[in-house]
Amino acid sequence: MLLKLPAEPVPIQEIPVHNKIKLFMKREDQIHPMISGNKYWKLFYNINHYLERNPEHPYIITFGGAFSNHIAAVSAAGNLAGIPTLGIIRGEELQHKWRDNPTLLFAKRSGMNLKFVTREEYRHKEKLTEFLQQEFPDALIVPEGGTNEEAVEGVKMMLNEQTKDFDYLCTAVGTGGTIAGISKFCEDNQKVIGFKVVDDASLESKIFELTLRQNFNLIDSCFGGYGKINDGNIRFINDFKEKYGIPLEPIYTGKMMEKVFELIEEGYFPDNSRILCFHTGGLQGIEGANLLLEKQNRNLII
Repeated sequence: MLLKLPAEPVPIQEIPVHNKIKLFMKREDQIHPMISGNKYWKLFYNINHYLERNPEHPYIITFGGAFSNHIAAVSAAGNLAGIPTLGIIRGEELQHKWRDNPTLLFAKRSGMNLKFVTREEYRHKEKLTEFLQQEFPDALIVPEGGTNEEAVEGVKMMLNEQTKDFDYLCTAVGTGGTIAGISKFCEDNQKVIGFKVVDDASLESKIFELTLRQNFNLIDSCFGGYGKINDGNIRFINDFKEKYGIPLEPIYTGKMMEKVFELIEEGYFPDNSRILCFHTGGLQGIEGANLLLEKQNRNLII
């Protein structure tokens, strides 16, 4: 079964913050109950083009960490499409603990086989990919985070007639595929801002290779490092949900929105700017984040 275009347009919700700035959020988190946000679009052409080739032994293989939105999405997409999936998971210590991990438990229940590798093996994913392609010649191997040229093409679907009127398009940046797609297919007059949640100096050049446009700017939004959650992040996410009714996860969209609010306060955006932020989903990660926060006796994300 192919992934389908949504029956209804993805809603855009206004966030009233400033009398001279218009801020909106495109709710890509609502696109599918299991395949969330940008992950749906990153997988859209990867899976559909793969199935159109009628592989004799269809199989989808991908990579991810303990609480990976990508692993959750690929397992759900494979389940939906009737294709077996394999997740190569970073951290061999998880081999006997995966039942305590909500993301990996969801992936397993969605039919994904899990293979746990050491962090050293995981660092050499290119070599792993070669071995896997030899072992499973018919398999679709999707890179970590889902970023490749077909993913970039899929992200084009996040842009439509409704998004053309905005001055700024904002997205969180992990592996760079989403911002590359937005940059590549947005209007000439639009500025694209990527809120970088990883400390990766090579990201800018990787994104440029995928978009070949120089209309984007990256802003550090790590708040201490990838996957790190400080008490200020938790307060912001909980206040945001209470005030605007929009849940945010703490690794990507939560950090982006916190930084956007900081920039608005600092006067980064000119008066009368229209800003659109993309909610890239990943809300499944909240449960895993709360498990870690609870062990640390810290406030939880509501």
